[in-house]
Formats: sequence, structure tokens, C-alpha cells
Amino acid sequence: QVQLVESGGGLVQAGGSLRLSCAPDRIIFSINAMGWYRQAPGKQRELVASITKDSSTNYADSVKGRFTISRDNAKITVYLQMNNLQPEDTAVYYCNADLRPRGWDPASNYWGQGTQVTVSS
Repeated sequence: QVQLVESGGGLVQAGGSLRLSCAPDRIIFSINAMGWYRQAPGKQRELVASITKDSSTNYADSVKGRFTISRDNAKITVYLQMNNLQPEDTAVYYCNADLRPRGWDPASNYWGQGTQVTVSS
């Protein structure tokens, strides 16, 4: 199966910035909507930001004005620029995408393994 690979997580002080990236581990036919979710210990996974193929975006209220999602269709990569990070942003961040591995495959939903983001106060 196609795997989504995230990178860019790490440890940062409050007020700092990180940029996450996500891309399939192989060539695929096409990709449609992509998004970032996060999950903190003891909490449900929540949507952080999403972006459609035509670059329409949506953000969780908690990150509006601080995070920016973008995509590079040529590289088939989605990014999440995170500015002014706060301790409450600490979580494992997961990439999600609707994609078609091959032209004759149906569009299916895929998840990455997650990347840890830790924000210290």
C-alpha cells in the first residue's frame, strides 16, 4: 500500500516555528484533498487543517492565524507551517490524503505514521 511520510516534527520553545511536510512514498496517479490531524495523549484525533486540490483551505479555530497549510502539486507534497507554537499544540501530527495510487484504482484515504511536535513553555 501507499504510505504517507511526514517529517519536520521536533522540540521547540513556545513562540517558535516548525514546518511539517508530507508526501507519498512512491509515485501515484493523483491526489485530491490533503490535511493534517493531531492527537495528544488521552484526547481524540482532531483536524488541524485541510486543503483541496484547488487550494481551498480550512483550519481549526485553535490554530487560525498561526498555522498555514499549503501544497505543491508538482511534488505531490503538503506542508504545514506552524508559527507561534504553544504548549497546547503538543501532539503527534498525522498527514491524511485522498489519493488514487493508479488511474484504475478508486480514490482512497491514507494516513501517515505521525510526527511528534513538542512545545515547551
